[in-house]
Amino acid sequence: MAPNLKRRDFLKAASAGCALCLGVPGVLAAGASSASSTLVSPGCRRTKVRVGKVYMGIPKALWPTPSMDIKAEMQKYEGEFARLKGQLYDVDFVVNELVTSSSEAANLKGKLKDVDGILVIHLSMGINDMLGEILGVGKPTVLFAAPYSGHEWTGFGRLRTQEAGALLECILTSDYDQLAVGIRPFRAIHHLREAKILNVTTRRPQAAFDRPIKERFGTEIKVIGRDRVIEAYNAVPDAAAEAEAKRWIAQAEKVVEPPRDEIVRSCKLALAFEQLLNDEDATVITVDCYGSMYRQLPAFPCIGFTRLNDMGLGGICESDLRSGMTHILFQGLSGKPGFISDPTMDGENVILAHCLGSTRMDGPDREPAPYKLRTIMERQEGAVPQVKMRVGQKVTQAELVRPDLLIYWTGDIVAVPDVDRGCRTKITVSVDGDAEKLWQNWSHGLHRTTCYGDLTQDLKRFCRFKGIEMVNEA
Repeated sequence: MAPNLKRRDFLKAASAGCALCLGVPGVLAAGASSASSTLVSPGCRRTKVRVGKVYMGIPKALWPTPSMDIKAEMQKYEGEFARLKGQLYDVDFVVNELVTSSSEAANLKGKLKDVDGILVIHLSMGINDMLGEILGVGKPTVLFAAPYSGHEWTGFGRLRTQEAGALLECILTSDYDQLAVGIRPFRAIHHLREAKILNVTTRRPQAAFDRPIKERFGTEIKVIGRDRVIEAYNAVPDAAAEAEAKRWIAQAEKVVEPPRDEIVRSCKLALAFEQLLNDEDATVITVDCYGSMYRQLPAFPCIGFTRLNDMGLGGICESDLRSGMTHILFQGLSGKPGFISDPTMDGENVILAHCLGSTRMDGPDREPAPYKLRTIMERQEGAVPQVKMRVGQKVTQAELVRPDLLIYWTGDIVAVPDVDRGCRTKITVSVDGDAEKLWQNWSHGLHRTTCYGDLTQDLKRFCRFKGIEMVNEA
């Protein structure tokens, strides 16, 4: 892969209809094996994020200074947005205007009704009435205010209270990179609304989960049966499956247990998964692999899941819809996939283990981590990538356990165990907080989903906008 490939280049290549055009050796095999997935950005294949960008200020205001040219100040910010375009390639600023009075702000409200979120940039003193008009639209709003913008910040906390009822988050800083950060919750909201999850199972739809998820986020969850998967599998050319298997074998540090025919069948199923997602205009697939689909498919889905995660789509184990939603949320906030795990405690640390790991935890346009091809530890069969993640990496663990509750904790990877116990891919994480409290209060099932980076502030903004309680487990 070209080491300086930007996310905007990912958009350009993927939108052209072939992720292979990226030149990323770990994403797709040589040409024929791809079903030509198209993505607007990792995790989203339909439309760009719609954002209203509203500058607010008054000419000759006392702060920052009466001599400030307010239009020139706006253009200075526009230069910052141009600098950040690599992080904003999937954003459409459908409104981009300067308002200097409450009446001008009121006139914008109709244009803001269909946006995913509003980014307000505080230029000068005297914006309270304008801000009130924009908050009246009722859309998630992030306000960016650099130092000396004005004294209004003293009232922003009150506006955020439950009594005031404003969907407002504020970033008060001189760090202009935070302009792109402020848009992340809008991207996550957009991704979830456009997302579609395919659940391969014979079990009945989980209406108690699916319906509230659809109502709150817009995410569609569709059950598909074994026959659809088999049909897609049989349609994959043998030569494409062989080419994909050759790539996985060649790029592995070592093939330990699985025979070649197992890897080939796993790769053929992987290509079938991509085709199913394309056919359904979906971005995530999950399989009831330890339940109604156990040994009902031609291969285990693990390589297929890893491949999708590496491409910027989603492959989720065990029909775990909660982890699927968390994966989409992580992709929307960071562009990175999630690693589903079965945790186990080790003193002040938590070992997070699952047999398959994603090789591109930094995102689909970044260098892959090394891996070995192994069998599934618990079953001693199948083929999975055992991925060696990065020691020293800050990570966030989370799970959207209900539409109105997200649990999370953060930590640092301190070791990557390679022992034949538990699942194949493992990371040992030093907990930020109280590990004893974490295990004593553990609830809501075993799985947690891990993403590279500290996403705490991004999650807080998203949860505030969607009315979700956010609880730090540690």
